[in-house]
Amino acid sequence: MTPPPNLSPAPAITGGTFAYDDLAAATGRFSDANLLGQGGFGHVYRGTVGGREVAIKKLQAGGGQGDREFRAEVEIISRVHHKNLVSLVGYCLYGEQRLLVYEYVPNKTLEFHLHGTGSGRPTLDWPRRWRIAVGSAKGLAYLHEDCYPKIIHRDIKAANILLDYHYEPKVADFGLAKYQAAEVTPVSTRVIGTFGYLAPEYAATGKISDRSDVFSFGVMLLELITGRKPIMASSEFQSVALVSWARPLLTRAVEEENYDDLIDPRLETDYDAHDMARLVACAAAAVRQTARCRPRMSQIVRYLEGELSVEDLNAGVVPGQSAVQRSGGGTTDRISRLGRVREHRDRDDHHGVHEQRSHQRGRGRHGRGGGRAGAAVLRQARGRLHREDEPAHHRQTHPEFVVRSRTSAY
Repeated sequence: MTPPPNLSPAPAITGGTFAYDDLAAATGRFSDANLLGQGGFGHVYRGTVGGREVAIKKLQAGGGQGDREFRAEVEIISRVHHKNLVSLVGYCLYGEQRLLVYEYVPNKTLEFHLHGTGSGRPTLDWPRRWRIAVGSAKGLAYLHEDCYPKIIHRDIKAANILLDYHYEPKVADFGLAKYQAAEVTPVSTRVIGTFGYLAPEYAATGKISDRSDVFSFGVMLLELITGRKPIMASSEFQSVALVSWARPLLTRAVEEENYDDLIDPRLETDYDAHDMARLVACAAAAVRQTARCRPRMSQIVRYLEGELSVEDLNAGVVPGQSAVQRSGGGTTDRISRLGRVREHRDRDDHHGVHEQRSHQRGRGRHGRGGGRAGAAVLRQARGRLHREDEPAHHRQTHPEFVVRSRTSAY
């Protein structure tokens, strides 16, 4: 199959080859002092090559990948050019050693800014959280829908969202992702990812699709909204997944227009209620239990940018069918059942929402629970719909695991 005509062929990468000795020298012989992080694929080091700061990933040996296969993967990665994706600078093949050289992104990771320890670090404010959510969504949508072949990340998490000094996000660590032709059904593969972010179907069966990435992205949105980690300690010996904890609160946010127990207390009331309502709706749609009921990343981008209705965001769920409840995403699954009701009410509320929006940003009285614009978005979606209790035999629990490790951001 030939690439779609609107995509240019992969650029040559011969100019992006590096000598092993040069990379070793750039990192102080891969000194721990230059170690940025480590993960399942290898270690990442900071270095300077030709006057340019780079991040050098030294892949673990014994991966069973030949030179030809490695070069083919590098060629695919070299096609990826998007401002919200970390760029590949080049690579190195030296005996059994395989290294990838990426641009260096200086302002640490989303994980650091949300969950890092240490005093004196300011709270990640709402405008930056919103920018990170939208930019990350755009980068992931590009991998899924504008790359040939399609690239499935498999390890979307806060530690793989790098930030520049303007807090513009760059998705990292897709260098050893899963490539898939656009029309191919979900692929079975060895499970690679991080507990707390893994989509249930991927964790249980190893079957991966772009909707598995969507689930992980939804968990990351919950982190931005709540400020909580993907796995939380509920007691000395037990832990709970953020998704499981958040589900009833997402429902409450829609049905009662109340964010009080959901939003990161560090934000206090300093957030935009209209944007918060959108982020909550996207998170709830993305973490549905059933993969086919989750939206595509391009739908999430369009909804966050105001180009898509809640009804269209939830188009993957058939109104009135039990699959809605089986999806485990009660919040926006119920939203999707409103169909045309929202369409008519949208026309009446559109002007009011946007006129109020400029007055709400950063105003507490419009932020928490009582936000008028946020309430308008939710009311349009909710309509006359009453709460339905999910039958016990339809309930499914997201796997709960605890993993403590130093992870790679590339």
